[in-house]
Parts: sequence; structure tokens; C-alpha cells
Amino acid sequence: MLLKFDLQLFSEEKTEQPTSKKIRDARQKGQVAKSKDLPASVGLLAVFFMLSQYGSYMVDQLFGFFYMTAAYMESPEAFFSNGNIKNYFNETLLFILKLTLPLLGVALIVGLLLNYAQVGFLFTLEPIQPKLSKINPLKGLKNMFSTKSLVELVKSVTKSGLLLYVAISYVRQHLKELILVLELHPRQTVLIMWNITYGLVIRCALFLFVIAIFDFAYQKWKNNKDLMMSKQEIKDEYKQSEGDPQLKAKIKQKQRAIAMSRMMQEVPKADVIITNPTHFAVALKYDQSVGAAPLLLAKGQDLIAQNIKKIAGEHNIPIVENKPLAQTLYKTVEIGEFIPAELYEAVAEVLAYVYNLKQEKKF
Repeated sequence: MLLKFDLQLFSEEKTEQPTSKKIRDARQKGQVAKSKDLPASVGLLAVFFMLSQYGSYMVDQLFGFFYMTAAYMESPEAFFSNGNIKNYFNETLLFILKLTLPLLGVALIVGLLLNYAQVGFLFTLEPIQPKLSKINPLKGLKNMFSTKSLVELVKSVTKSGLLLYVAISYVRQHLKELILVLELHPRQTVLIMWNITYGLVIRCALFLFVIAIFDFAYQKWKNNKDLMMSKQEIKDEYKQSEGDPQLKAKIKQKQRAIAMSRMMQEVPKADVIITNPTHFAVALKYDQSVGAAPLLLAKGQDLIAQNIKKIAGEHNIPIVENKPLAQTLYKTVEIGEFIPAELYEAVAEVLAYVYNLKQEKKF
């Protein structure tokens, strides 16, 4: 029993690494490998590191704001009647900006740097462009229950569970301190709560950073896997970017035919044809008004050489046999170029011979 295989199925398997064009096109669509947790974790670490450096200053600012508020509220009637409310809101806004702007600035800078480190500079509106396929309910349900959604769900649940475990374990170690804060001065309470919160956030951020490193490696692998191509896709891309090889061959053949036709049209203008005698033929013309050296109008080998000699015979152009000169001219001088200085003497002898023949025919 003979087994039949459809080779087309094998050509559609995505076994090839993505080409640079495929990666570039995907990048323009916003399809890049990056971890959202990486800038979030590093940003959180940066913000709380900054808080640790300027925490006492911020606590002083916070208590100063409370005292200011209490002073304004001592006389509610004066607060609302004498225009103090405007001053209070101005000072409140300044207080909020002084506390939040540095933290937001650090978070923004860290986020930009981490995103740049992952994907480089990328600006594209492709992911946010409205598309009908995005509002297709059937496709939405399909995406909801896809393998990708399942993997993301497992990752989120696992990450949340581990973070919760880290947080609970740390809080358990500081339960006594949390109970004691109820009996302490407000400033001491704030400091203790800050220390506990700082330790908790740093541990969670470091844990999230480690997860983000593994997530980034996974995203790179997943993105490369999604961009894998089949052999047929690579062939199709090559045809689109470079053109159909058969069509290109036909175009080149047509161009050669046109160039050959133009070259043959120049042969009747030649002063002499130098031959090998059968393998090479070179047509030269010497015109002092055009240049100081003879010009190569046409050249050919084998069949083309025979055609050049045939046209020369039809127009009574002298044909001179000089094997070494014909080969040298064919190999070293291109069509439309003047002959090099080292060949002046040899070509001059041929031209002199031709001019003598013409003079003899006149008499």
C-alpha cells in the first residue's frame, strides 16, 4: 500500500526563523517583546528609594500641612468669610505638587528608560487604530478562550498568589509593632508604619523584578515563535520585495536585447573591425572632434562577433585580423569607452593600415 503525502502541508509549517522584513513589519504594528512588570517593578523600587532618602522631609511636610489645616479650621467663620479658603487651597495644591511631582517624575523617567531598553525607540499608532475585527463578538470570545489568554491568566494568578504570600509572610513578622502603634505618638506611628510599608514594598518590588526578568525572556521567545515563517512565506516575501525571479530574468533578457540592438546600430559608424578572427570582434571609431583616442563602439564573442563582421561587410567597413589586440580590447575596454593609453600604438598601426587602404582605393 502506497502512502501519499501532500508536500504543500510541509511547506506551510512555520519552521524558519523570521526575516528582518517580517520583524520590521511586526515592530511597526507594535508586536514587540516586552514585559509590563519590568518598568513597574523598577519604577516602584526607584520611587520608594527616593522616599527613603527624603522620607523625613516628607513627614515634616505632612505634619506641617496638618498643623496648617488645624490652624485654618480653628475659626470656621473666618476661614469661609475672609478669603482664607483661597489661600488654603493654594497652599494645599502646592503641598500636593511638592510631594507628588518628584515621585511621578522618577516613575515616568524609569518607565521610559525601561521600555526603551526593551524595545528601543518605537512610535506607532497601529495598535490603537479602530478595526472592525476588534469589535467582532465571535473573535472576542475566541480570544477570551485562546491559549494565550489561558497562559496570561495562569501567569496573573500565580504572580498574585506569590506576591500575596510574600506580603503576608512579612506582615506576620511585624504584627507586634502594628499592635503597638495604637499607643504611640502620631509621629512615631507614622515612622513605624513607614518602615513596615517600605520593607513590604521593597520585598514585593524585588520579587516582581525577578518575575519580570523571566517574563521578558518568555516574551522574547513567544514573540519569535509567533513570527516564525514557513518556507512558502519566505519565498512569497522574496518575490514581493525582490520581484519574481522569472519576471526579472525576462526583463534582463529584454534589456540585453535592446542593448545588443543599439550596439549593432553603432557598427556601421566604425572605422575598422579588429577580429580574432572567429571568436572576437571589436568595432573602433576615431574622431578627433570627439576625443583624443579611438572609441570602442561594439564588441562581441562567437555568434555576436560573426554578426558584427556581417554588418561590417554590408557597409564596406575594413576588417583587420589581430588576435592579441582583439582579445585585449574585448577584455579590457567596455562599450562606449576610449581605448587606454597602452594600446594607442597598436591601434594606431591598424588605423594607419586602414587609412592607407582607403587611399589606395581612391586611386
